[in-house]
Order: sequence, then structure tokens, then C-alpha cells
Amino acid sequence: MTEGNGKPAAINAGQITGGQFRYFDFVMAAFVVVLVLSNVIGAAKLSAVEIGGYHLIFGAGVLFFPISYVIGDVLTEVYGYARARRVIWGGFFALIFLAVMTAFVVALPPAPGWDNQAAYEAVFGPVGTGTLRIVLASMAAFWAGEFVNSYVLARMKLWTGGRMLWTRTIGSTVIGQGFDSLIFYPLAFYGVWSNEQLLTVMVTNWAMKVGWEAVLTPVTYMVVNGLKRREGIDVYDEGTDFTPFRTKV
Repeated sequence: MTEGNGKPAAINAGQITGGQFRYFDFVMAAFVVVLVLSNVIGAAKLSAVEIGGYHLIFGAGVLFFPISYVIGDVLTEVYGYARARRVIWGGFFALIFLAVMTAFVVALPPAPGWDNQAAYEAVFGPVGTGTLRIVLASMAAFWAGEFVNSYVLARMKLWTGGRMLWTRTIGSTVIGQGFDSLIFYPLAFYGVWSNEQLLTVMVTNWAMKVGWEAVLTPVTYMVVNGLKRREGIDVYDEGTDFTPFRTKV
């Protein structure tokens, strides 16, 4: 459905009927894949880059995890808050399954002659209260950060009348990633890292995530505009129930 000038038709979220979208499932799959892989591969590794004699310390996952926020922005901007909410819950349950599967596989006794258990635990974490603490912190931070990000973007779209997409993508990320970092790092590492290191990593990672969002703004514009043209709609969340505690569209 498009307007006479070929632009996607601006409609309220409540006017959308089921099965109307051609690309929603692909965007949803991309979101969950990036989210899970970011937590599997980069969550536990601290990296450092020397810049002018100063070591910039950051979690390795920060290089790819922000892509999930970019995809989250695309979901909310193109398909509306309610459908983004369903995807966030899907990602949340995927993280739960990841945590359960990882704990189970790590806890399985190694076969005789297989000497890689220590290396396996070094990558995925040994089963214990420390690992559980990080997992719970990660899930809580993801849940809060993603919902805040989606809510702020949807509200800003109404306030701006759909103009200035960059203000919504960057502004929602500043707030959403702020919630994510403020929840995750203290819950996961307070008392484990020094307060100075905790604050440094928290602020650095937040700044890098927001910076990534800004750098990827042209890509976000390209994907959002392309999807809106192909789907033929531009969704506004007028009258949307913004509670996160439901999955109904």
C-alpha cells in the first residue's frame, strides 16, 4: 500500500492486518542471530586499544552487539512498537535457552582423553554463581535496554512527525544503551572488578555503542527507507499500548 506519489502510506499501528509484511521474519531472524552470537562470542572478553598512550578498555562484544540495537531501531521504525516488542521477547527467550544450554553442556563430564574442558570453560564460563550472575545481569540489561530503546524511538517518531530519523535512532540508543550499561556492569561485576575499572568499562562501552549507532546511521537510513518502500507502509504508534508485558500485536 503506497500513496499516489510512490511513498509508503503513513498508517497507525492498529490498522495493520496480520500477514501483511514480506520481510518482517527476515529482520526478526537477523535480530535474534546477532543477539545470540554477540553473547556467545564476545561477552566475556576484555580488549584494549592504545590511543595516545592511553589504553581504551572495552568488552569485545561491544563491536557487534550494537547491531542488534540498529536492527531494533529498524523494527520499531518500519513495523511499529508492538511487533518490535514481540521480537524483543523472542530474543529474551533465546538468551534464556542459550544460558541453559551453555550451563548444561559445560557441566557435562568430559570424555576420557578429551582435555579441552578448561579451555571450554574459559570461553563459555564455568558453571557457578559468578556465571549465573553475569547471565542474569545480561538478560535484565537486554530486556530493559531494548524496550526503552524501542519506546523512545516510537514516541520520538510521533513527536517529530516522522522527520529526522537520525535524531530517533541516536537519541533512543543514548537512552536505551544507557539503561543497558547501568544495569549490566554493576550487576555483573560490582565487587569483582575495581570500581575504577567498572566505571571505565561501563562508560567506554556505552560511548562506543552510541558511536557505532552514529556511524551506522547511513546504513540505517538505507535499510529503513528500502523496507518502507518494499512493504509499502510507514507505521506510526498512535494509540499503541506501550506496556512491555504483552506480546499481542
